[in-house]
Parts: sequence; C-alpha cells; structure tokens
Amino acid sequence: MTNFTARMMFAAATVVAAAGVAPAQGLKAEIPFTFRAGNKVMAAGTYEVTRLSRISGSPAFRIANYDAGVAIIALPYMVEDARKSWLTTGGPVLAFECTDGRCALTELWAGKGHEAYVLYQPKPGKNEPVQTVSVALRPERVE
Repeated sequence: MTNFTARMMFAAATVVAAAGVAPAQGLKAEIPFTFRAGNKVMAAGTYEVTRLSRISGSPAFRIANYDAGVAIIALPYMVEDARKSWLTTGGPVLAFECTDGRCALTELWAGKGHEAYVLYQPKPGKNEPVQTVSVALRPERVE
C-alpha cells in the first residue's frame, strides 16, 4: 500500500465530531503529551477509546476527549500480532511513535485476543531516532 493510499484511507475515515456528542462506555487513557492521530493534532488529556460496530467488515474506533470537544473515528489499515509484552501484562494499550518531541498514535490493542490494530501515521525522517511509548487504557467508570 502506498503512502498516498494509506493517507487517503485514513482521511476518509477520520471525522471530527461535535463537542455535544454524549460519551459511550469504553476505555480511557491519560495521554500526557500532544500527539497526532491521522492528520489531526490532539492535545494532552483524558481520552476515551470506544470500539464501534464494524464498518465494511473492518473495526472502527472513536478516540475522543470530550472535555476538549474533539474526537476522531479511526479505521485501522492493518492488523498484526500484539506485542509479547502487551500479552504478558494483559491490559489494553495505545502505542505511539515519538521523534524529536512529536508523537503519533500508531497502534491500539484492546486487551483481548492477539490482534493489534495499526493506524496510519506520518513516516519519520531517515535518520530520526524513533521511540515507542505505550499508554495503558483502563475501563471507564460507570457513574
């Protein structure tokens, strides 16, 4: 798959949601840094990740910060095996690739099964060092 095709797939699947959307039950993550999700820059904060019903046979995820009034719908473009460290700890996780202070959401593992979902991210420069950062997801409290 070419870079252009991957970008177009994610762009077509990325939707900026209105601030007034009521949150659904899901998983939450405290993300302590600014990051990219597709072509959207997301501020640090508390994010809810909800798996939506499958669209065209593919899973879809809503990643939302309701306090900031921002959300995206992400369609993974590839499925791969979850990392062994994730399977060992057993909790759901978001993975980010960070280069020179810029981070991009790259993977999501829901904590069940062996399928990790790969999300579109900008490619780092040729000689840029890349660091992978994992952020744990926790069940949302029902109030």
